[in-house]
Amino acid sequence: MLPEGVERTQVDIGFQDEMRVGQQGTLTRLWAPRGTRPRVVRQQQSAYTYVFGAMCPARDEAVGLVLPVANTEAMALPLQAISERVAEGRHAVVVVDGAGWHGERAAEGRNNLSLLKLPPASPELNPVELLWQHLRQRDLANRCFKDNEDLVQACCEAWNAFTALPGTLQRLGTRSWATLEP
Repeated sequence: MLPEGVERTQVDIGFQDEMRVGQQGTLTRLWAPRGTRPRVVRQQQSAYTYVFGAMCPARDEAVGLVLPVANTEAMALPLQAISERVAEGRHAVVVVDGAGWHGERAAEGRNNLSLLKLPPASPELNPVELLWQHLRQRDLANRCFKDNEDLVQACCEAWNAFTALPGTLQRLGTRSWATLEP
């Protein structure tokens, strides 16, 4: 799995995933006085965008991009951003799910990065799913967006606010099975 010459002590394990966010959004629970039924507007437009996110819990770092499509070419962009942030002499193993665009073709030309696919139907193994859940419930739910630009802006603000909190990615993403002991 690791390229020749890469020692286990040089490896940083990260997780990557993407979520589709649309104008129709997510309806979630909210606080309201007892006996009342709060109203929440739900949009009927169907414009959407994708948030590609990756985290390295050990380094408490994240990379996020908001893109209009999810395909192999789009997947290459966050992988390029990850590759650029890998320290000299280190190697990133990025854990991804089985989406069709998560193939080795997206990682071509990046010698400091390898992809490791999760088993099918196992989103619980990818901590980025918890990040998506948080963003949907806390920042993107029960909202209306003027247009796609407003939606993209909301996604960027939510991502930046969450990933700027020190230690949050370590607490959310650390998994005992995803560490390499020397």
